[in-house]
Amino acid sequence: MVETSPTLPPLRIGTRRSNLAVVQAEGIRDSLKRIAPERSYEIETLRTLGDRDQLTALYDFGAKSLWTTELEEKLVSGELDVIVHCLKDMPTTLPDTCELAAIPPRDDPRDALIVKSSLPYTSIKELPKGAVVGTSSVRRSAQLRRLYPYLRFANIRGNVETRLAKLDNPASEYTCMVMSAAGLERVGRKFRINQYLCSKDGGIFHAVGQGALGLEIRKGDTKTQELLDQLADRKSTLACLAERSLMRTLEGGCSVPIGVETEWIRSDVLKITALVVSLDGSESVEDSLEARVQTVDEATELGKKIAARLVKAGAEAILKDININRPPKD
Repeated sequence: MVETSPTLPPLRIGTRRSNLAVVQAEGIRDSLKRIAPERSYEIETLRTLGDRDQLTALYDFGAKSLWTTELEEKLVSGELDVIVHCLKDMPTTLPDTCELAAIPPRDDPRDALIVKSSLPYTSIKELPKGAVVGTSSVRRSAQLRRLYPYLRFANIRGNVETRLAKLDNPASEYTCMVMSAAGLERVGRKFRINQYLCSKDGGIFHAVGQGALGLEIRKGDTKTQELLDQLADRKSTLACLAERSLMRTLEGGCSVPIGVETEWIRSDVLKITALVVSLDGSESVEDSLEARVQTVDEATELGKKIAARLVKAGAEAILKDININRPPKD
């Protein structure tokens, strides 16, 4: 008599309902199919708080888990096995019942400038006085105010396609908008990018974890962890963990103006540069640090050290003032 192994249950992958989130989850599913073709995979989508309320500016929420809480509830209850997040949307401190299982190879971490289709501008420096930049990120608006005080800013929310439609509407006030380059590229809108923005071009440091995905599982789910380990990228993981350690030490969420860039200057030496800016762009603290990083602990320590240097230089006072002046929520 030939014994057959029991059929494995489908791996249930959770994500937000936007087109970008679904594309990202499908990419992870397809990668897993190549690794474990004997498994079946199901994708479940959910509208999170951040998706349902697209009018409130992110800064005004005062929360750090707009995109994750409802999905994590399903993960903990056993309805999902893994959640695919944009890593920049994941709080740096997760619930005790969950853990960050893997960070796959990171895509382009930079921000991108997208100009209204009817206008001729191709870079930030070309924008005229009073041009309106659409962004819901205080990190982006604060950094741009610091360098281009003659620009104006207006909140713009929604998925990639919604934001592009709002931008291109002839009746809208927007001259341009700024968003993640990776997000545009993943949904096939790379052609809309007029300028890639970084510290050396445009003056914007990207968000912690931007361009990377974070795969979250229930704590202690060793079988799913072993499967996802095969998707992890070592250098992307260590760089992103250093960035997340920086933010966690500064106690900043996705709605405060902390920008960062990481670069491998040798195979085992990571350089991290970080910037903290006041909301009006008038105050800023910037510093760089490099260290040998080969382990998670070394990445975490690098993030802590750069955060401590920023605090000593005045970052704590800037962030404290931001949180004191944050509008109260009902």
